[in-house]
Amino acid sequence: MPDIFANVAVGIIKGLVYAYDFVTWPIYFLVFSPVYKLSKSNRIKARPENDDPGKPWRSVDSDHLVTTLIPGCDTVDELFKRAVDNYGPNRCLGKRELLSEEDEKQPSGKVFKKAIFGKYSWWNYEEVYEKVTNFGAGLLSLGLKPGEKIVIFAETSPEWIIAAQACLKYNFPIVTLYATLGEEAVQYGVNETEVSIVITSYAQVHKFKDTLPNMPTVQHIIYIEHPDHSKTPDTKEFPTNVRVHSMQAVEQEGANNKIEEGTYPKTKSSDLAVIMYTSGSTGPPKGVLLSHGNLMSAIAGQCNRVGHLGLGDVYIAYLPLAHVLELTAELACLAHGVALGYSSPQTITDQSTRIKRGSKGDATVLKPTLLAAVPLIADRLYKNVWEKVNEGSLFSRKLFHFAYNYKLAKYESGNSTPIIDRLVFKRVRAILGGRLRLMLCGGAPLSADSQRFMNILFCCPVGQGYGLTETAGAGTVHEATDRSTGRVGAPVICCQVLLRDWEEGGYTPYDEPNPRGEILIGGGNVAMGYYKNEEKTTEDFLTIDGIRYFCTGDIGEFKEDGCLQIIDRKKDLVKLQAGEYVSLSKVETALKMHPLIDNVCLYGDSGQNYTVALICPNMKNLKQLASGLGLDTGDMDSVCHSKIVEKEMMKAVNEEGKKAKLNRSEIPQKVTVVSDQWTPDEGLVTDAFKLKRKPIFNKYEGLIKAMYNSK
Repeated sequence: MPDIFANVAVGIIKGLVYAYDFVTWPIYFLVFSPVYKLSKSNRIKARPENDDPGKPWRSVDSDHLVTTLIPGCDTVDELFKRAVDNYGPNRCLGKRELLSEEDEKQPSGKVFKKAIFGKYSWWNYEEVYEKVTNFGAGLLSLGLKPGEKIVIFAETSPEWIIAAQACLKYNFPIVTLYATLGEEAVQYGVNETEVSIVITSYAQVHKFKDTLPNMPTVQHIIYIEHPDHSKTPDTKEFPTNVRVHSMQAVEQEGANNKIEEGTYPKTKSSDLAVIMYTSGSTGPPKGVLLSHGNLMSAIAGQCNRVGHLGLGDVYIAYLPLAHVLELTAELACLAHGVALGYSSPQTITDQSTRIKRGSKGDATVLKPTLLAAVPLIADRLYKNVWEKVNEGSLFSRKLFHFAYNYKLAKYESGNSTPIIDRLVFKRVRAILGGRLRLMLCGGAPLSADSQRFMNILFCCPVGQGYGLTETAGAGTVHEATDRSTGRVGAPVICCQVLLRDWEEGGYTPYDEPNPRGEILIGGGNVAMGYYKNEEKTTEDFLTIDGIRYFCTGDIGEFKEDGCLQIIDRKKDLVKLQAGEYVSLSKVETALKMHPLIDNVCLYGDSGQNYTVALICPNMKNLKQLASGLGLDTGDMDSVCHSKIVEKEMMKAVNEEGKKAKLNRSEIPQKVTVVSDQWTPDEGLVTDAFKLKRKPIFNKYEGLIKAMYNSK
């Protein structure tokens, strides 16, 4: 009986909606201009030189490769100074006050720190510039000289970007290290770059206790204070030749010893700005040398494609600033007077792991208009919303599916749905504050399903970008007006893209119907090379017709409108015994869409005719499944290793593989469910949540071999 009532109620709503459509169609056609929107979406966005697909492809929006956002403004510090002059009294950097913190025991037995935060407090552009100037002068007073490098090893925060701007202003090249790195990796980065000063956070100071004796060049540790300023780090066992300072103390030292503008060497476009270590997803981290000119080119290209940044915008900053996506995004926002509110993956929403139940996450308080994301976070949002929908009543589920499909049809035909957005999707939008106007994903492939789903639910463009550390994060960016999915957009105006033959994979720029090949990115954003690694620099960088290119190792395909789609990766491509090629990352992206799967790593042995998979399950959904199967959910390790669960997971893999239209050879034939969570702290994924295949193989080698040896 409830089924009948739900169907009748939704049927009545459908009838009313379609009747409303019929009556208001002429008004909507005139007001929302669907034909114009579709023409914008489908326009040609890039073309190859001389219409030869084997030549470089460029954006149609510029007849030359731009190298700066503003003519005459050639360095990052000049760009920020201009922003201060233009936006001085406006909000610049903000963070929330920690009101209280307590331990909360979870059903699994784990103990999480839960916190309650207050409102955002802000520094304006003038106040930030004063802090930047004073902190830089403080570094000079510690004996640092222009051109000498300095490590920043800390979590994303206003203090991180203040320290970075100070270094860029006074020409101290920054060495970035991810805050999740272990002691050994930090020691490697510090010693390779031979720095005398390390900037870190209160939470990270302890990592130097045992390693400082093995860092002979370090003379000063500067730490970002704990929110409770009465707390100071325990440094009693530190070597006596290393001085420890709070960031506030160094800033005060600089205020007491001010440096007159123009009395220190001015930075140049060619000066080294950052040594940014890659995430190490395909091998040991490499230090990428980025000049001021590289960063300025990248920022110019990205800003042109994103467009309309300004004082009304608020950006939520939570990704690692040691990652090029976040660093260039924040620098671009600062150049346009955008307010940056700081957050973290553990506090961003009301349901985040560090937010105490009943209190508000950062996005709810900040109400951002701009957000950058990595695909893992986007995929989690996708799954979480579907979980909430499926937990609702039959009527609410049917209503949601109707509203979603109705809006999808309208969206793809160029129409808007303001009433449905307000009545049905308002609560979903509220998860990220309710004001989001643009979301941009990068760092790894985003599934087309996730991209379209978030387009519809968050009522804003959700685009993808493609760039690498070696290209200062710039390459291609999806236009906000482009209604397609699964692509990474056209080249931005600072660079051009060249497709190179890859015979082994069978790709060539002259393929039909679309040109394909290895992606080479060329332009002013391409890095100077790798730090102390001339051999790898020579291998990965080259100059063609006076343009410096980086060879990405990714395989791309240009569509008819000049947008690029990533279709393979040379290092992720495995040739099986029968000669079939399998793109591991393509299959992984597809399988992660299943509600039972949080993460998956494929492995292919070229001596075998099939692949196998290690699967990190979604524990919440797995627990529900196990309960339905009559298994004891008190011991989730045993559940993961259960043959019944393995069989169900194999069924899920086959279902999702068929749904994604994978070939039979692409779908793994055997799976193993692991109870471990793959996090950056475990060293199995990068800070951008890319898989680290070698460490994963090393940890699970026995399980992988067992899958191949089992009958």
